[in-house]
Amino acid sequence: MIVLMEITIYITLILVGLCMGSFAGAMTWRLRAGELADDKKRGDNYDKTEYKQLKKLAHVKTAQDRSVCLNCSYKLRWYDLIPLVSWLSLGGKCRKCHQRIGYFEPLMELGTALFFVLSFVFWPGQLIEPLQIVHFIIWLIAGVALAILFAYDTKWFLLPDKLNYILIGLGLASSAIITVSSGNPAATIGSIAGSVAILSGMYFVIYLVSRGKWIGFGDIKLGLGLALLLADWQLAFIALFVANLVGCLIVIPLMIMGKLKRDSHIQFGPLLIIGTIVAWLAGAAILSWYSGIVLV
Repeated sequence: MIVLMEITIYITLILVGLCMGSFAGAMTWRLRAGELADDKKRGDNYDKTEYKQLKKLAHVKTAQDRSVCLNCSYKLRWYDLIPLVSWLSLGGKCRKCHQRIGYFEPLMELGTALFFVLSFVFWPGQLIEPLQIVHFIIWLIAGVALAILFAYDTKWFLLPDKLNYILIGLGLASSAIITVSSGNPAATIGSIAGSVAILSGMYFVIYLVSRGKWIGFGDIKLGLGLALLLADWQLAFIALFVANLVGCLIVIPLMIMGKLKRDSHIQFGPLLIIGTIVAWLAGAAILSWYSGIVLV
């Protein structure tokens, strides 16, 4: 009976994760289209080629209109929107014009589904009490926002304020649950403050010192949301360490190969997101391992 329940949970998480990944992929393109349209209205500089390609989505609202093919404007039917299945059945091409769709959509779907499953497997705590389950659901919703932020920053070197504010709101809710559930609320609030200082305050100082040349203000907002999600200064430190470690593993080889220069702009948002996920799901194990080394 228990095994059957676990299988049901895993299947549900995979299916919901695929659907949420599909939603995240669509929202990424719609947000970009809306941003380009706003830039044009304000008279700001914008990518005219990209705007021409994405202007079909500028009018699309989140729930009222169907997605369209960016090449031929074909309005996707329900059977074109089945996560992963539709992409595979069509060979990654549009049903009407047969233009290649690319790997962005299936990767978003698979990545979000994987995040849902791993979050359940490595969740650092019980999932029995209603408040614990609510906390888990908030984390999963935050994961969808993180997927969009990850993709957006990777593709366009930007972190949309709308998503950062949503993440901060989810982080506040997560911090509130962690504080209420803790045996020492005062210490928990102090730890949350430390987390914010590490993941957001430090970047704010760097932003001020460099006058915005070394880091964008979007990273500061992202750091605030992530810090509130973690609600622990030790986990925040692990997140920062992992982000920098992954960054070094990526950047140094690219610099050696000459594909990156010392003054090249690197998107730190995705690295910080990876670090935060690792810190939350594996932070306790990392701290336990480190404590064992120190005590020895």
